[in-house]
Amino acid sequence: MSFREKTAWGMGLILIVAGAWYFSKIVSVSSALGHTSPPDLRFFIGYVTLVVITSIIVNVVLAIMSGQEANAPVDEREKAILDKAGHWSGYVLAVGAFGGLWHFGWLGDGNLLFHIIFGALMLSQIAEYAFQIFLYRRGV
Repeated sequence: MSFREKTAWGMGLILIVAGAWYFSKIVSVSSALGHTSPPDLRFFIGYVTLVVITSIIVNVVLAIMSGQEANAPVDEREKAILDKAGHWSGYVLAVGAFGGLWHFGWLGDGNLLFHIIFGALMLSQIAEYAFQIFLYRRGV
């Protein structure tokens, strides 16, 4: 397994765990309020802090374990994989954004619109790493 594939695995798992934490907090607050929780800066900062700190730790550990491979430039195959994965994940973001806007048009809940768009951003990044893993495994 290449260094960039290991990084994709690590980052995908980090984003899944951090996203689950964030939305568990939002759902619990929304349940207590009886309606959709407004965006909460504490949860947003907590999410970003969790992602940044854990991604630094995971990438440092992977770089130490991989040695020189971590410093190697991206080759032609890896460029194609990264381009395709980024392209495909853009569709995930677009579906989430249009879904949020459609929902906002019907119900007019701006708080839910924020959470749907933020969730779409999370899912698109997770999808990008999943597509990278798929393409590395497929041998593109």
